[in-house]
Amino acid sequence: MSPVSRPWTARAQAQQHHRPQPHALADARALDAERKAGKVRGPLHGLPILLKDNIESADDTATTAGSLALKDNVTGRDAPLVKRLTDAGAVILGKTNLSEWANYRSSHSISGWSAMGGLVRNPYALDRSACGSSAGSGAAVAAGLAVAAIGTETDGSITCPAAMNGIVGLKPTVGLVSRTHIIPISASQDTAGPMTRSVADAAAVLTAIAGSDSADPATADADIHKADYLKALDAKALKGVRIGVMRATAGRSPQTDAVFEIALAALGRRRRAGGGDRPDGKAIDELEDVVLRVEFKAGLNAYLASTSPAQVKSRTLAELIAFNAAEPRETVLFGQEIFVEAQAAPGLDDPAYLKAKADAKRLAGPEGIDKLLKDAKVEVLVAASGGPPSVVDRVNGGRGLGSPSSLPAVAGYPHLTVPMGYVSGLPVGLSFIGTAWSEARLLSLGYAFEQATKVRRAPTFPASVNGSPAFDLQ
Repeated sequence: MSPVSRPWTARAQAQQHHRPQPHALADARALDAERKAGKVRGPLHGLPILLKDNIESADDTATTAGSLALKDNVTGRDAPLVKRLTDAGAVILGKTNLSEWANYRSSHSISGWSAMGGLVRNPYALDRSACGSSAGSGAAVAAGLAVAAIGTETDGSITCPAAMNGIVGLKPTVGLVSRTHIIPISASQDTAGPMTRSVADAAAVLTAIAGSDSADPATADADIHKADYLKALDAKALKGVRIGVMRATAGRSPQTDAVFEIALAALGRRRRAGGGDRPDGKAIDELEDVVLRVEFKAGLNAYLASTSPAQVKSRTLAELIAFNAAEPRETVLFGQEIFVEAQAAPGLDDPAYLKAKADAKRLAGPEGIDKLLKDAKVEVLVAASGGPPSVVDRVNGGRGLGSPSSLPAVAGYPHLTVPMGYVSGLPVGLSFIGTAWSEARLLSLGYAFEQATKVRRAPTFPASVNGSPAFDLQ
């Protein structure tokens, strides 16, 4: 097999319950032969990449979203982003656990837990949350099981686990990366993106997966906007740039606030400006809830209808609710009230839904991020990505300290997080937020910060930090 892939495969065999997919070894050997023959497809040639377990791949791996109802969902379909990765020479090593149904079953869910995979552990403290919903992708990359993983995000599901696992995560502009053959939540907000240990790796992965897909109308303009993001990186990108500062989570974690101030100093105090008046977050959240309930019901019913009846017995959201109610392994830790609310939601032609969708986009985008950038005369907004990971328990789950994810998520704009520092040995991230299609600039600014600070350090897998008790949650 490829000498590039071999070390990661060995780590995965040593640390994961399931061995890497057999096809990964054959793919790596074939790519090694190509390299020896003088053919190198690009920077991802022979490198192992993991997929979140809501992304389909044309192998014998089920795509489950963490649910027992989908345990046999072997579709034989490659998501277009997977085909783009393999065409670029990447080796698909396997799939990662996630918060079940991408954290969209219950408001009391436990980030990183699914009935299929149990609980994802944070490698910086095994009793701490790995966040979610792309928990396994974040923890696996942080632990060195792969060079990169693909996560998905509706609101915070790439950026939160990236920040809490001490890695880089990019939620792209909605429409830059195809969502075809990915189990959906929201057509308005869903996207996939890279999770890596460095900004350069994230840029290389995004370059591979970005592009239009005729089956996903949202990506119609992707080919116009995509770029070689690796070539766009500039270690001097922060020079002269005006930066708006958002303090969405200020006061919730004084230690994180202190690390944020150090990060701002590294960005350059003379080039900072206030972020302006923050949009009405409560109004945006309420509108988002309306939109997501409607779109989840429609999207999931369409997805289930596309699967094999022999493999997936629950053919609709209503049948899935009944399956969960009859399966104690699904509801042992939390319920499914979001599913129930979505089932009661109206259709995609409902006037209240259409108004909520338009209002949410307007408030978060043109009257939100774009207005903040314009009023403060800045190019990018920065914020702490959230507080350090919390202890996981059966009552409270793994609750965070807030994040700036909702504004770019609802707007459909890009959001990059990079390692910012540590609080008692636990990682915290720095967010870079920009207008639509500004990925190249955000990655370059994040790269410049990363190169200037070099704060990331590898995890050591302690059972706990600061004497906090380890908690056995399976």
